[in-house]
Amino acid sequence: MPDRSETQKSLSDILRDLADHDEAQISVAQLVDRFGGRALGGLLLIFGLACTLPLPPGGTTIFGLPLLLLAPQLVIGARHPWLPAKVRRGSIATDDLRKGLPRVLPWIRRVEAVSRPRLSFLFGAVGERLIGLICFLLAVVLILPIPLGNILPAAAVSILSLALVQRDGLLALFGYALTAVSVGVLVLAGSLLTRGFHQLLGLFS
Repeated sequence: MPDRSETQKSLSDILRDLADHDEAQISVAQLVDRFGGRALGGLLLIFGLACTLPLPPGGTTIFGLPLLLLAPQLVIGARHPWLPAKVRRGSIATDDLRKGLPRVLPWIRRVEAVSRPRLSFLFGAVGERLIGLICFLLAVVLILPIPLGNILPAAAVSILSLALVQRDGLLALFGYALTAVSVGVLVLAGSLLTRGFHQLLGLFS
């Protein structure tokens, strides 16, 4: 159980503490404890942000898989993340957190400075399930080997999960808009690739 002071910390403070973690690894179970009652949204944010970073081939698949497990739990109305024991024992290298989190912490602090609970109807039973469903579909995209196809979907997951933690409906609307842009870009890219493939076939026919 997280102590009371931990639950009163801002999300950016918790993320800063994670980056300052003094051990070589931090387990997923420790992440859950650090986020406390915000663990589901917090973990979605952590793995969503990880997928926005420049990763080696297959990196978004590794970080996208936990999203496939976590997002459906929002759909079924879970309040706290359930994770298999093997996943809870899994860990993230602290060095990786130190490389990635400082890049996004200033952005998160700026959002926190202007964010507040609003448009609360967007976080009712239907609203949270919708966020979970969208995050799940975006996670499916993230685990696919699409060159440069991870940035917009991962950013959309990050913003929607941050909106969930902050209970900020305006932020959620921005996340929905970014999701629509992501879908549009992916459809356009798919169309261009298909057209190019057909033209290439035509050269050999």
